Amino acid sequence: MKVSAVFKFRSPEIRALHLTWIAFFITFYVWFNMAPLASSMLKSVDWLSTDDLKLFAICNVALTIPARIIVGMALDRFGPRRVFSVLMVSMSLPALAFAFGNSMTQLLVARLVLSSIGASFVVGIHMTALWFKPKDIGFAEGFYAGWGNFGSAAAAMSLPTIALSMYGGPDGWRWAIAQSAVVMAAYGVYYWFAITDGPDAQAHRKPRKTAAMEVSSWGDMIKLIIWTIPLVGVLAILVWRIQYMGYLSVTGAAVAYLVIVAIVIYQVVQILRVNLPILRKGVPEDDKYSFNSVAALNSTYFANFGAELAVVSMLPMFFEETWGLNAATAGLIAASFAFVNLVARPMGGMVSDRMGNRRFVMLCYMFGISIGFLLMGMLNSSWPLILAIAVTIGTSIFVQGAEGATFGIIPSIKRRITGQISGMAGAYGNVGAVVYLTIFTFVTPSQFFYIIATGAFISWVICLVWLKEPEGAFDDEYYVSSVDRDIAEQALHNTKS
Repeated sequence: MKVSAVFKFRSPEIRALHLTWIAFFITFYVWFNMAPLASSMLKSVDWLSTDDLKLFAICNVALTIPARIIVGMALDRFGPRRVFSVLMVSMSLPALAFAFGNSMTQLLVARLVLSSIGASFVVGIHMTALWFKPKDIGFAEGFYAGWGNFGSAAAAMSLPTIALSMYGGPDGWRWAIAQSAVVMAAYGVYYWFAITDGPDAQAHRKPRKTAAMEVSSWGDMIKLIIWTIPLVGVLAILVWRIQYMGYLSVTGAAVAYLVIVAIVIYQVVQILRVNLPILRKGVPEDDKYSFNSVAALNSTYFANFGAELAVVSMLPMFFEETWGLNAATAGLIAASFAFVNLVARPMGGMVSDRMGNRRFVMLCYMFGISIGFLLMGMLNSSWPLILAIAVTIGTSIFVQGAEGATFGIIPSIKRRITGQISGMAGAYGNVGAVVYLTIFTFVTPSQFFYIIATGAFISWVICLVWLKEPEGAFDDEYYVSSVDRDIAEQALHNTKS
């Protein structure tokens, strides 16, 4: 697939790609609509403090992790068109509640619920996989993610102007946030009618069960359980941070920890309920896949997207303090890390398509991230600023490219559970962000970059050992197993009945 193909708007798959990245762009615009207006909120609401906004920032990612798992399951059952539309319309409600909240509790709960919108990413990944063939999926997924993810940067650039110039007054920030919520709801309704789940009814293949991911062996079931625990367990770190900031009592924290443990136990039970009957019956050879590849891609997204979210939050201050820049200049330089998304992520997917070996491309990108952050760890005031910027941009190219390469592989691992695999890998990106941001509170920026470099290298080793080149990754059509055919025939029989 050539870059020029994205301008062929009459092509059904290209139209679907543009409709979907715009949906993703809007959801990320709404998700990150608070930070650019933080100063306006503090000036307007006298009962809000800087610590309150820090708490809101934590809440803004809290439910994204479990939401991505739940949405991944819903995708495989209901399809991305319904899930994306419902997500956009329903999440406009907490966005509006936050915009016009008049108490600390209302703002806190609204932001917490709204954090679920971060799951939108995996919805579009699944939709794009339904429309594009294996040989083109890398570039398509990279283009979708790179341009959609730019919604967060667009929010930072436009919302303050909208609040001050279009609305003005002390409540300008409220109307700016409300406007973004209304636009998202309207587009959610439009998306329902504007697109289908793939070019035909056979594109969306449902799994046998959606309560948990299917695996192919007893060993893989154990690995799935092990890799599932951190997805909810990491929320304990958020509970600890909220308690440490004084917003949660010891009793409240204890209750939260018990809830987290209960959810973990529930997920393990679901994994057993789904997979024990399948494994006892025996999995046909043509339907087996290696969970090791899923685990390897979980680690890559932890190390690349997790690092991106963490680094973006600390990079402006790092440049400001290291080179004595003013806040505006430092912020502009740091923004280059996110701006690269527009080109680097589609390029990562395209390289994955054209190299003819997706595993090799993934290994190259993860190794490049290790070297990039190693160099960033060496940055100090003695380095020329222009060279420091070049290293930062170079590292970002590898980070964003690795993200594109990750989702260039996922759709080819196991077609009918693409939603669940995408949800799990996407959630691990947020797990990485929580872990890295927590570590950052205890170390210097240089040490932080070295730690991220180590995480990327560990992921590289995991990929070297576990990641397999997907079969049929460059075919014209996705592989269909005997189980896929049986499920399709059963669904057709049920429809006729």
